[in-house]
Amino acid sequence: MKKIFSLLAALLAIAGLAFAEGEQDAKGGGQVELRVLNYRDLTSSNAATEIGAVWDAFTKAHPQIKITREDLFNEPFHNKTEAYAAANRLPDVLYAWPSGRSTTLHEQKLLKDLTPLIQKDGLKSQFVPAALDPTGQGGGYVAILPQAITSSHAFYVNTAILQECGLTPAKTYDELKSQVPILKAKGYETVLMANQEMWVMQSCLFSLLAGRFGGVGWEKKILSGAAKFTDKEFVDALTFVSTLYKDGVLSQNTLATGYGDVVGQFATKKGAYLIDGDWRIGAFITDSSTGKALIPVADQQKIRITVFPDIAGAKVNKSTSTTLGTGWGISTSVPAGSAKEAAAWELVKWLSGKEIQTWRLQTGAISTPTAVGIDASKLALEPLQVAGANLAKEYTTGTAVIDAVFHSDVYTPINDGLADIARGSKAPLQVAQAAQTAFETWKKNQR
Repeated sequence: MKKIFSLLAALLAIAGLAFAEGEQDAKGGGQVELRVLNYRDLTSSNAATEIGAVWDAFTKAHPQIKITREDLFNEPFHNKTEAYAAANRLPDVLYAWPSGRSTTLHEQKLLKDLTPLIQKDGLKSQFVPAALDPTGQGGGYVAILPQAITSSHAFYVNTAILQECGLTPAKTYDELKSQVPILKAKGYETVLMANQEMWVMQSCLFSLLAGRFGGVGWEKKILSGAAKFTDKEFVDALTFVSTLYKDGVLSQNTLATGYGDVVGQFATKKGAYLIDGDWRIGAFITDSSTGKALIPVADQQKIRITVFPDIAGAKVNKSTSTTLGTGWGISTSVPAGSAKEAAAWELVKWLSGKEIQTWRLQTGAISTPTAVGIDASKLALEPLQVAGANLAKEYTTGTAVIDAVFHSDVYTPINDGLADIARGSKAPLQVAQAAQTAFETWKKNQR
């Protein structure tokens, strides 16, 4: 019901926006105006500088283009995107995922194919090949220009806490489990995680676990019908989530921990480890507008970024879950060959180019940029940023992120089920059955 009311409220707001735009269009004007939906995390360091470094700089360089920007974050952003899509009122330029959370945009082909524009401007050589691979995006074409290659799982380790407790970073799950009572005796949680928002467990940990137990390409087998969510491998991965809570590696407190709160908990040393995505580095480093960091530079030297310890019985270890990162696309409602399309493409190129990706790397927003020619060794990066850039050396295998390959109709029951497993209200097999039923229903509706 809460989601329905949110959608209705968003639709009413969009109707008002349509009227206001009609009034504005009647007046005319010399500039080309672009409506933009931006994803902005105010908890990240340097969030305050984004407006000047990215948006004001673009306006200064392109005075003929007027930007009307809407900044949202987390679920409000996704709810508004869905509402815009349902009302056929998408902004001209918008931030999007390559699939997963932006499934509607891709499957309904609400974003333009950027390939002709990329070819026209000769930009292919300016991005790593994976960024322009159409098979990596939900619609099977280049709907967005991804700004990074993302690891949705990163295991942050406070080595100072471990040293205080006479411990070293756990290399295996059994070793991690054995550290729980020792850390608890000193007043520390073992692993911090923000599981109040249900996507976090699925994206930042369970996707890794599904890959560990299912092996490389497990998701392709399900998509092709060669395997099911109810097979032993997927159920074993779900069972391991239950094990994490039973062993005390994850506390029940994580279910009440919000995504905006967990960074403060880790920075104030409430726990020895943190599970999040590689993008979370940006929350800890120095904010250039204040000169302060959530984790001071000297203390950053004591934080290691790696991947979850090896799990006995897993098919794959030393792995993480990876996907193309987010990026920018142009709504198909923008007329082809129009001045508005030219302006929108200028903005997308600006937001996706080497200059802005360098800024995002420096501010911790991304760790592995897709624009070529960025020499990280010549940038003044803080220790956590260097650790993030070196994360690829910590694992040997990348596996799928669930909400990057499955439709929301399929991954939503998994998200909900993971929370039910953590609470003990559902068994792993029940969650697997719900996921399989959802998948079969979704697949039937595709015919």
